[in-house]
Amino acid sequence: MQVTLKDKVFLITGAARGIGAAIAHQAAESGAAALVLTDLDPFTGDWTCPVETVQADLATPEGPSAIISTALARFGRIDGLVNAAGLTARGSFADADVPFWNRMFSVNTRAPFFLMAGVIADMTARNAPGSIVNIQSMNVHAGAPDLTVYSATKAALQVLTKNAAHAHLRDRIRVNGINLGWVATDTERHLHEVTLGKGAGWLAAQGAKLPLGRHVTAEEAARHAVWLLSEASAPMTGMSLDLEQAVTGAPC
Repeated sequence: MQVTLKDKVFLITGAARGIGAAIAHQAAESGAAALVLTDLDPFTGDWTCPVETVQADLATPEGPSAIISTALARFGRIDGLVNAAGLTARGSFADADVPFWNRMFSVNTRAPFFLMAGVIADMTARNAPGSIVNIQSMNVHAGAPDLTVYSATKAALQVLTKNAAHAHLRDRIRVNGINLGWVATDTERHLHEVTLGKGAGWLAAQGAKLPLGRHVTAEEAARHAVWLLSEASAPMTGMSLDLEQAVTGAPC
């Protein structure tokens, strides 16, 4: 089985670092014709295909439409989308407030919705097939107590994944998601070891307790995302893959 993205243009959010960056590099290595990469942070590094980078804040209502407009102005079409950007801030029933709720949903749910709407509009206008991959979370199954709002945003995104897949099946637009748990990224490491004050080496120590003796890597997540983008995964649509070292529903 050959996984190739040859002659296709892809839009990837959250692509300056972590999982989004790994997906972008894997997409380029898999033959993508061009990439539109967006993030709030600046971009660095070299690419093996034409790339348009857009610094944008997905928390703003106008962010998604501006990104779509930039992509179409540069490359004339969008053949696939990966919604990898997201906020993972803690917020529970005990401490979340309305501004926190609104910001989490604006980035994790509203922005992906309107980015999907934008690329679906382009695909249907051209009567062209396409593929969308949403990076979700294992927290859609319930969520940790301190991740109540985050869990809700990702659960809503999972519903949007299925809804879009159903609505646009006859348009040949496939929409799938990946539910991730902890992934070994610098962002995750900084969050736990610095922001949450758990100390240097904490994330690696937690990974050592897992069945594989480590966390899932960004590169592993990227391989699955690129496979879902490619025709190699057709006709799969409306699926959310649990990519974690546990089987949901199995006894602990």
